[in-house]
Amino acid sequence: MNIIPIAYYHSQLTSKFGVPRQSGLVPELIGRIVFEDGYADADALRGIDGFDYLWLIWEFSLNGKEVGEWSPLVRPPLLGGNEYVGVFATRSPFRPNALGLSSVRLLGVEEVGNRLALVVAGADLVDGTPIYDIKPYVEYADVHIGVRSGFVDEKKWRKVEVRFPAELRVFFGNEDFTALCKVLELDPRPQYHNDPQRVYGMPFAGYDVRFRVSNEGVLEVVAVEII
Repeated sequence: MNIIPIAYYHSQLTSKFGVPRQSGLVPELIGRIVFEDGYADADALRGIDGFDYLWLIWEFSLNGKEVGEWSPLVRPPLLGGNEYVGVFATRSPFRPNALGLSSVRLLGVEEVGNRLALVVAGADLVDGTPIYDIKPYVEYADVHIGVRSGFVDEKKWRKVEVRFPAELRVFFGNEDFTALCKVLELDPRPQYHNDPQRVYGMPFAGYDVRFRVSNEGVLEVVAVEII
């Protein structure tokens, strides 16, 4: 089966570094799914405004692997990046087919230029991600209460305290600043990094946000530079 993108996702996060590791972790993060020519048809979206959430089927387009290049074992970041688990027991991007599945909140439909777009919240996608299909999230079929979730039940994402100097906040509007802080709270570093002196850079909304994280769990933004 040959599949082609019907749309592309666009947001402030232009690098894999910093993208939330699951959808819904940062509901303040707003993005747009802009349809390609041939699919930007209002009829194809008729009735979509009656749904609060959507499923997105998309491509891990930046995972650096060739089609069919995969390993049966991967190292999930939730387990610290140093414990192996079967690939089909994870949501790792390094899969036989680099397809992702995410649930996002639908905020509305708008036009971007001369193209239709869906405004969504809480995506775990990088800017420019190809979207292959969109399906409505249906509560009676898609919600399973009280089920087991494997190693996810035993591990929780560790959040850090974000300290953002007032003189650096002026680079961002209120909406972008809130989303940026929520992204930083999730500690974008690889889970096995623990050098408190190392300065990291994360692209966000056209800026390089520079930060370091102390061993006490405090993330301090030290600079914001135009990319």
